[in-house]
Amino acid sequence: MSINVLRTADGWWVVLGERAVPVDTKAVTTAELIADRDAVREAALSGRTGTPVSDLAAFSPVTTPCRVVAQMVNYRSHARDSGFTSDIPPAFFRKASGSVSGPGEAVVRPSHVKFLDYEIELGLVMGAPLPIGTVVGEPDLPSYVAGLVITNDISARDVQLTKTQFYESKSYPTFTPSGPYLALLEPEDFAHLLDLRLKLSVNGDLRQDRTLADMIVRPAQALTLLARFQTLDPGDLLLTGTPGGTALKAPPKPVEKIGALLPPAVKWKAFFKSQAKNPHYLHTGDVITATIATPDGRIDLGEQRTPVTDAS
Repeated sequence: MSINVLRTADGWWVVLGERAVPVDTKAVTTAELIADRDAVREAALSGRTGTPVSDLAAFSPVTTPCRVVAQMVNYRSHARDSGFTSDIPPAFFRKASGSVSGPGEAVVRPSHVKFLDYEIELGLVMGAPLPIGTVVGEPDLPSYVAGLVITNDISARDVQLTKTQFYESKSYPTFTPSGPYLALLEPEDFAHLLDLRLKLSVNGDLRQDRTLADMIVRPAQALTLLARFQTLDPGDLLLTGTPGGTALKAPPKPVEKIGALLPPAVKWKAFFKSQAKNPHYLHTGDVITATIATPDGRIDLGEQRTPVTDAS
């Protein structure tokens, strides 16, 4: 069974129901903790009463600096929302590790961003080096992936679309909320990955709800494709894509064809004028709630609750 680990200012904790037991480890980084799995198992089996989880202020269980890589348009439902009608070539992009924030920390909207969007994603935390040229089969996943974490790929859509790039639009501070738990998996847990259900709500309104069965490129294949050009190390983070239900959706085909005939400045002005009527973008005071778990609770990454605020 997986073991949920929590990080606070005082160190690492194993979560046992509603209570948490400290891990006797000198590990400071996520990579160091993964290397000290014996200490984690010892805490899980210690039988100590522990501290109420509700009394602990959780940090991101993914420490930085680290590599943060993400898959683009990797759920069929998201592909439909994005207007794709044919096969999508697998694609990756990087995010600044300075965007990683805690599971209860506020998402801060920069003053120049008007269209702030959410994307719940399952994060894979690496447990071993992934050298260039590595081929990862499904049975090999436990050799490379140590655990799982909830992430939210916050996106400044007006930056992303007008500049046609992802790095800036997804790399502002607080744009990758992570946690609360790092679920360290045992080899037998990997057989249950496709049962994981991703749910994201804004102010109690359910926006995203899909299992990994909706995924286009699954983790083993994604790591193989990524290893063609990118190495990964223990503690690095791979975001595996988001289901449909984000605020941004492709315009109807006739509108898209007309827009393609317009000068870029005119096209984007018209597009964002229409988007201003979309109530699903994030605003100050909103609260995003995200969960990822299997129906039987075998793997449960906890609940992430992040308020939204303005930089001012």
